[in-house]
Amino acid sequence: MQNEVIVRPAVVSEQKQLEALQWRASLNNPGDRDALLAHPDAIELPLEQIKDGGVFVAEVAGSVMGFAAILPREDGDFDLDALFVEPSSWRQGIGRALVEHCAAAASAAGAGSLHVVGNPHAEGFYSACGFDVLGTKQMRFGIGLLMKRTLR
Repeated sequence: MQNEVIVRPAVVSEQKQLEALQWRASLNNPGDRDALLAHPDAIELPLEQIKDGGVFVAEVAGSVMGFAAILPREDGDFDLDALFVEPSSWRQGIGRALVEHCAAAASAAGAGSLHVVGNPHAEGFYSACGFDVLGTKQMRFGIGLLMKRTLR
């Protein structure tokens, strides 16, 4: 039986632990590894984002296995600003649980849609979570997929 995924707000004292998780997850993607190693400043989880309540942690059996963050947009919708899962726990429902929690939080805050600039290698995951591709955007380390999930 699979362990239950518990999603809860992150706390400030977890910042460095979550950044380390983001490093592990990001370096596990060969397409991103060289750029990240050349630009270590690319990985940062701002304390303000945690303090503002927009960062959520996924725990399995008491261990932090992933996190996600949402940010309000000027149009009233929200951006899924981060989504990272421990590489050893990929494809176990943790990422989906985080997306569902973020979608519910954004909807509760009045958003009509949740947006993400997705890594092209994650297109299948985001599509399976209900996001549609709207286009592409040049990002710091390559092309990102502009994706949107309607919440109501």
